Amino acid sequence: MKILSLKREALNALKGNWGASVLLTLIVFAISGLVPLFFEVPLSGGVEAWLLQDTTPIGATLVSTLISLLLIPLSIASIWFFIDLLRGNGPKIADVFNPYKDLGLGLKIIGISIMQSIFLFLWFLLLFVPGVIKSIAYSQTFYLLKDHPEYSTFEAITESRKRMVGLKWKYFLLCLSFIGWGLLAMITFGIGLLWLMPYMSTTFSAFYDNHIADKKNELE
Repeated sequence: MKILSLKREALNALKGNWGASVLLTLIVFAISGLVPLFFEVPLSGGVEAWLLQDTTPIGATLVSTLISLLLIPLSIASIWFFIDLLRGNGPKIADVFNPYKDLGLGLKIIGISIMQSIFLFLWFLLLFVPGVIKSIAYSQTFYLLKDHPEYSTFEAITESRKRMVGLKWKYFLLCLSFIGWGLLAMITFGIGLLWLMPYMSTTFSAFYDNHIADKKNELE
């Protein structure tokens, strides 16, 4: 399916759902940005000390990093929200907290994210281009995990890499197609991201549904 068609499918799915999508994006932004600060500021000695510090105390850094790891399932579940939206499943904002109700799933999401980061770090150590190629190859990992929660950490990553064969250039072009919108969002001091992120997330979900979700049958 062409990029324009993917975007059109995404916009059709968002019709009548922009309010919930923007609200969800705002909630995720707020939690991801404010919760780590809630712990980091007092551990840094208060607001004044935090504002004036040249380096963050090691204790504050460790706690902030831990909180950021614990928030990963929230970010991934927000992506899953838009898959369900695209599929007409009528997702609710509260659904993004479901991974915290399933400890195994939540830990798996964090584990996959850590392993992906390690792999990509090693690839980027070689050269920039191989790192970009691998990041695209791994891009479908969490989409696949939603449809196949039985996948192990390495199965999800490997399956993404396999299914992205022959599709990496299309995905790269899809990413590039949002650069203009990204620049416009920056002009609005980031406020436009509240609408851009749902648009992008739903479009990437359309890419997955149309090109990746059923590709295993083709590979077999």
